[in-house]
Amino acid sequence: MRRVILTLARCPEHPDGSVGRGYEVVAPLGTDGHLDAVLWNGTRDRCRVRRFWTGEPDRHGRLVHRAGGAGGATWLIDYDDRTDDDDEPGYRLGTHTFVEGEYVSIREADDEAYHTFKVARVSAPGAVSRVGSPA
Repeated sequence: MRRVILTLARCPEHPDGSVGRGYEVVAPLGTDGHLDAVLWNGTRDRCRVRRFWTGEPDRHGRLVHRAGGAGGATWLIDYDDRTDDDDEPGYRLGTHTFVEGEYVSIREADDEAYHTFKVARVSAPGAVSRVGSPA
């Protein structure tokens, strides 16, 4: 398990990106830096997400692996087990390497567009992040 900090990458609204917008994810990463579905299956209760967005309250959810989607499975953030309306899917997250400096895309629940995030930090789960307190 690793703690991954994702921060908003450069985009038209934020030409320099934004360290005040992103996600803190406790993720089941294999030694190669990819999300590991087998590891997730045994540790899913520990796979937590905190969405931080300047000017908005933090949102807390879970990293979920579901059947279906590109490549046969989808990784997404689920904030409420009772509905899929709030889910935020990642774009082929299972194929990306979660190492500092790489990029991933996540679609917000209320927006059809994907937003790109930079992997700002990868550390042990108990480490304190630069953008907030440990989860």
